[in-house]
Amino acid sequence: MRLSEVGPVATAFWRLALALLPLLVMYGREPAGPGGLRRPRTPREYAEVAAPGLLLAADLATWHLSLHLTSVANSTLLVNVAPIFVTLFSWLVLGQKIRSAFLVGLAVSLIGMVVLKGSPKTLGGGDIRGDGLAVLAAAFYAGYILLLGRVRKTYATTIIMVWSTVSAAAFTGVLTWFAEPAFLPVTIAGWLILLGLAWISQAAGQSLITFALAWLPATLSSLTLLIQPVIASILAWLVLKEPVTGAQMAGGVIVLTGILLARRA
Repeated sequence: MRLSEVGPVATAFWRLALALLPLLVMYGREPAGPGGLRRPRTPREYAEVAAPGLLLAADLATWHLSLHLTSVANSTLLVNVAPIFVTLFSWLVLGQKIRSAFLVGLAVSLIGMVVLKGSPKTLGGGDIRGDGLAVLAAAFYAGYILLLGRVRKTYATTIIMVWSTVSAAAFTGVLTWFAEPAFLPVTIAGWLILLGLAWISQAAGQSLITFALAWLPATLSSLTLLIQPVIASILAWLVLKEPVTGAQMAGGVIVLTGILLARRA
């Protein structure tokens, strides 16, 4: 994402639009009708399978903007507080009871964010915008996971991925039209980066997450994705030469510990 030749929202659009190529191939190979996939028929059913894509589009747009404003380690770590939002939304929307142990986990995670930033004084720094956008992206992603888990009970992975990606691409396309001056990459390398995001991160990665939701609850699924901050920090160090400080490592451990406590509660 950081190496893309187009802006953050345009990159999100191309990640989604180019992912439709392999997704539509898989969609066309799946049989419909008796013994095959159940496909949406009414406008309401189409809206149900497309709805997760709107939240995914909002998540990608805010997260990509965050990656331009703060470090990869910070942005990827903060966007992965999504399990906390998943639990909160489950409490507020689904009426599930919340234990005091969850509040402890939430407090530990907030302390970890402060440690991640170095000290309370640094929270008002110039990159607080990027950190805030990453947290907002986490909230959008939590809603996306919850909607995804709901429609996964009825529809197969391929159906959900195609229609949610279509709606997400349309939404980010509109945002790109108004927000981005550059729309097309200028080199082959630029297109290859977009194809990597589209085919590896979106078509492959999101399809595997959607597939897993048939057996795992949304809370557990979001928790298992917390390996991302570790991988992203290592890749940022190797590829972008972005150092990982002791404070970031300690803060990351504390945040992940708090999320684990919240999940167990």
